[in-house]
Amino acid sequence: MPLNANRVLELPILQSATLKTGENLLFNKSVEWISVIEMPVENFVRENEFVLTTGIGCYGDPELLEQFVKDVIQSGATVLGLATGRYIFDIPDRIIELAVKHEFIIIDIPWEVRFGDIMQMVLEEINQDNKSERLRTEEIRQELINDVLQNKGPTEIANALYKYIETPVVITDYTRQIKASKEVAEDTLTLFQNRELKPVKPTNISNMAFIEHPLYPHIEVFQVNGEPWYQILIATNHRKQGFLWFQLDSNNELSWFMMNVLEHTITAFALYFLKENAIEMTEIRLKDNFILQLAKQKNNEQIDINSKAELLGYNLDLTYICIVGEIRLKEESADFPKFKRDRPTTSSMQSLNYYIQKEITNAADLMGRKTMATFDEGEVIVYLETDHHLHTETANQFLDTIERRLNELLTEVELKWGIASQKNENNGFHNSYKEAKIALEIGKQNVGSGDRTFFKDTRINRLLMTISTDDDIMQIVKDTIEPLIHYDEKRQTDLVHTFMTYNNYKANVSQTARALNLHRQSLMYRLRNIESLTQLSLVNSDDVFLLELSIRLWMLRKTE
Repeated sequence: MPLNANRVLELPILQSATLKTGENLLFNKSVEWISVIEMPVENFVRENEFVLTTGIGCYGDPELLEQFVKDVIQSGATVLGLATGRYIFDIPDRIIELAVKHEFIIIDIPWEVRFGDIMQMVLEEINQDNKSERLRTEEIRQELINDVLQNKGPTEIANALYKYIETPVVITDYTRQIKASKEVAEDTLTLFQNRELKPVKPTNISNMAFIEHPLYPHIEVFQVNGEPWYQILIATNHRKQGFLWFQLDSNNELSWFMMNVLEHTITAFALYFLKENAIEMTEIRLKDNFILQLAKQKNNEQIDINSKAELLGYNLDLTYICIVGEIRLKEESADFPKFKRDRPTTSSMQSLNYYIQKEITNAADLMGRKTMATFDEGEVIVYLETDHHLHTETANQFLDTIERRLNELLTEVELKWGIASQKNENNGFHNSYKEAKIALEIGKQNVGSGDRTFFKDTRINRLLMTISTDDDIMQIVKDTIEPLIHYDEKRQTDLVHTFMTYNNYKANVSQTARALNLHRQSLMYRLRNIESLTQLSLVNSDDVFLLELSIRLWMLRKTE
């Protein structure tokens, strides 16, 4: 408890002093410091201070003394002790009336009582009181931390806080979802849940004596149900975790003790959120490792895999298809990137993964399907529950739902997808991942194939992959397109892409020029270059077939 004025007046050194005004205030007013001052007051007196004066500067001038007392009252001091018998013989009635009007405590101290003795005894009492308060707040800090270490949750911590500050409290996460509350009306909690909180200027908090407390700058004021609520941010490692809310009524004022307790409570909740994050990250890491094991390890022990899946909440008895997506920033894949943005760590690939994972979960919930998803080196791996004969429709519906939202949220990101066939046999998850990965890589190499490639639609490409293993065939491929490759590398052009686009548009020059965003004459110049470098004619069907086959085999060899 803070040192109140009554305890000060009960000190032995002040037994001869006489209380003149403020008898009803003795138990409500606290004393935090003591000083001796004469005129002028200016800003030398602080709030909750016990002021001693001899009145030497006002000797023989009652009006000057009255102004002095006014200045002390306006400074926020708690008690004024006037030494009488030398410069002030009797305290004028006008001073008494002034003190009564402003509810201020004045005491009459005989001249024989030395100010030095008064200051010594009051300071000893203040220091003893501060020591007791520090010991008490330290005990509270240890209790709150022990609550967290003993796996107690927000409710228990909120109860402990209320026990010491006796004011309504609410704990929310960073999205303002309520985690715990104490002594808060249901209609007020409803307003918190609906986020009906209006920030207001902290006019009621700006005049408090503890403005130098380190917690003070982090307190914000909101209007909730017509009443002020105070909010303090809970953060860990520069990450915003949640908020502590408390309310003050007319009988409960903030004090240094309350501020210290709030600060220790913030620390306890920060530790709680760190523990929760660690548990969540451990669970995510276990799930990620498990899904990567399914996808990339062959000959997994079925019994072992099933037991792990059950512990992590997965059901491997369902029918799944594998979808592999590549995450790319559009600027990196554009022919002419606009500019390179400075991206802080908060907007790194991990942040993209968070949004993508969230939309995967939402899309699966909308469809009533189970999913298993993880990320690995810039690609997302998804196992999606499907029906036996509808895996194509299921995959398209699933990806449509994801991309519709991601196109709004992540305008700078593009995703390409490879979709496997469904697999039920042993090593089905591994084989399904391999198929999806092959489909993705083939889709990336094919011009105009769109953002989704199904493995079942890559039969020609896979046939060409088989052919590409023959050394004699690959020598023909090399002899055919090597001049184009060297020219593209040297001149920073893309004659290979130009030919494939031209061939896809069935030799239509106008359509090809529009697709490549080229002038017609520039396209004709490129086509003549291709004929000159390869010694093939683009009007000869056999030459065109040889060039197309060679480019396809070369691109597939790169993919493989």
